[in-house]
Amino acid sequence: MKKFLRVTLKTIGVIVAVLALALATTAVVNVAATSAEAERIESYGQRVPVDGKEMNVLVSGSGDETIVLLPGFGTAAPALDFTPLITELAANYRVVAVEPFGYGLSDGADTPRTTENIVSEVHEALQALDIDRYVLMGHSIAGIYALDYTERYRDEVTAFVGIDSSVPGQPGMDEELPVGAMQTAKALGLMRVLSSIGDPYAGLDFEETTREQMTMLSFQNSLSASYVSEMEHIAENFAAAADTTFPHDLPVLLFAQADSPDIATWAELHEEQAASVEHGEVVFLDAGHYLHHTRSSEIAVDTARFLSELPPVAAPAPDSF
Repeated sequence: MKKFLRVTLKTIGVIVAVLALALATTAVVNVAATSAEAERIESYGQRVPVDGKEMNVLVSGSGDETIVLLPGFGTAAPALDFTPLITELAANYRVVAVEPFGYGLSDGADTPRTTENIVSEVHEALQALDIDRYVLMGHSIAGIYALDYTERYRDEVTAFVGIDSSVPGQPGMDEELPVGAMQTAKALGLMRVLSSIGDPYAGLDFEETTREQMTMLSFQNSLSASYVSEMEHIAENFAAAADTTFPHDLPVLLFAQADSPDIATWAELHEEQAASVEHGEVVFLDAGHYLHHTRSSEIAVDTARFLSELPPVAAPAPDSF
């Protein structure tokens, strides 16, 4: 019996030592790889001043109308992630992909990632570019930020287009997220190990160099201070948006998954949001949450159709002196 216990304890000790060595190795490899990748990241877009920092913005196309793209939570490089959709939209519109603080090539944030701060900063970036008349188009959590944005800057926004956008009353958004465990996993290099198992962009319409850049930026930006702050404010931001709607006179077009695997009421919630405005419509697509990765053509066509059907609205009169 004693011999069996000694052998068992020795075996456990060996296993623990092997695991510790493996984790130490992945942690060292992760630090080295992240440092090396930082030097390989290529610039794109332009940096504009916002609250003493710089925010990266990519402007494409030269149409008479402007569409401003806002990303979903945690998108490593929004301007690159939106590439398939930008390609489709830029043929007819000026497209402005904004990378909020902590995303893509933008600086990290000093302020808490509340809806109020995020909205104010994005608006300041557009002001720096003299953009004051545009369609706001957002993916995922941008739908929550857009509720506050369109209320505060209704005179600038001509319509909102959601790409499987988040909605008030969305189930599960009050749950506490395992931030600490995720940070530990990243520090130990486990997230890099998991990502090496499969390429999330495989089979999608991205060039190889673009996929590589997005992957490297993901390792750079994931679980940064800005990322963690936004994650910690998700429940608060959703709570602040509870029972809110878009301005009644704001045209709203929502693209949504035809059948969400996670939220049974997804279609119903989007139909209710569209019904809350004078000109609202939902287009259901048979695709995953990142609709713009696989359904960009349909999104561009239906967006053009929806906007063309709206009654003309006069631009705000210039200030008089």
